[in-house]
Amino acid sequence: MPTASIGVAVVGAGMAGRAHLSGYRTASTLFDPGLPEVRLVAVADAHEPFARDAARRYGYRRAETDWRAIAAAPDIDAVSVVVANPLHREIVEGLLAAGKHVLCEKPLAPSTADAQAMADAAARTDRVAAVGFTFRRSPAINAIREQITDGGLGQVRHFNGHYWCDYGHHPDAPMSWRYRGGPGSGALADIGSHLVDLGEYLCGPVESVRGTVLTTVVGDRPVPLGTAVGHSAAVPVGDERAPVENEDIATFTLTFRSGAVGTFSVSRVAYGLANSLGFEAFCDNGAAAFDLVRPGEFTLADATPAGPVNGYRQVLIGPDHPYVAQGLPMDFPSVGHGQNEFFAFQARAFLDQIAGLDRLPPCPPLAHGLHNLRILDAVVAAAHADGRSVTVA
Repeated sequence: MPTASIGVAVVGAGMAGRAHLSGYRTASTLFDPGLPEVRLVAVADAHEPFARDAARRYGYRRAETDWRAIAAAPDIDAVSVVVANPLHREIVEGLLAAGKHVLCEKPLAPSTADAQAMADAAARTDRVAAVGFTFRRSPAINAIREQITDGGLGQVRHFNGHYWCDYGHHPDAPMSWRYRGGPGSGALADIGSHLVDLGEYLCGPVESVRGTVLTTVVGDRPVPLGTAVGHSAAVPVGDERAPVENEDIATFTLTFRSGAVGTFSVSRVAYGLANSLGFEAFCDNGAAAFDLVRPGEFTLADATPAGPVNGYRQVLIGPDHPYVAQGLPMDFPSVGHGQNEFFAFQARAFLDQIAGLDRLPPCPPLAHGLHNLRILDAVVAAAHADGRSVTVA
């Protein structure tokens, strides 16, 4: 029986939570018609002012301070979980038990044991249970993938990727949950999970890891005196400082089952780079590169142009590329878009799955989030392996 409407909610009104809220607001305007009515029902955040402000800004009917109110609400069908990683398991399992469809932000959980329990809970239900890897929705990244899988570039031989941010650069940036947890729960989990997923998206499954270096640059941080959104940059701090428990920088090498090699670098202390994700994919018959600073384009090199003019060339994203036609209000070549649109495309894909539509690539299941964490575990293990290769479980 067709779904008459889908009531949506978001647990977490921070930085990424707002992106999910906006994504659902936009989703019904995108792509082909046929999506059931999307009802913007509720926002939940333990800090009530955040919940109320987010509900007002994005047009949701009510604000809550406890995720359990979302689970118990009969007018809510689908929920995004966008809170601190250690809270994911309890909330996701509770929502699934209440019969909700769930989209959980990456990384799926603070440990593979928690992630396994979440994947097992998803397997016991007929609800859509997915993990959010939003860069899979980039038009440019998907255009590169098409050139690798169906175009002339051929198989990737070397993937070189970085995700460099500076939110942790200042030593007096406030302590938050991002700086707590053991090795691998810092920059590696926060932003490295995205980069590892993109490596697999373009190169196929990872087989092994070696050569990991995990480094903590800032050893302690001031304890905040209030509640903040995002990376807590503006929250006041006191004199008390708490130790940083995880890494600021991670570098490592992955070997893929295809034989491709991937070199990876992630940092949250990269001065001057607020959100710098980029990669190069060197293939059998050419190469391609992407930089999030210029999300509406990619560069491509192959043997097509004659020798005197051969080299990397700029490709502007347009309606011939994934997600652009009907995905942007002005779906015209060179019209700009950015990371916020990726969340809207992801929200639409999630809602399509719930409605039984099969028009966009589905959001990865929780089992994929578990797989991603197993790779991160191998990355951490490789830091203590004296250069030996660590096989991904």
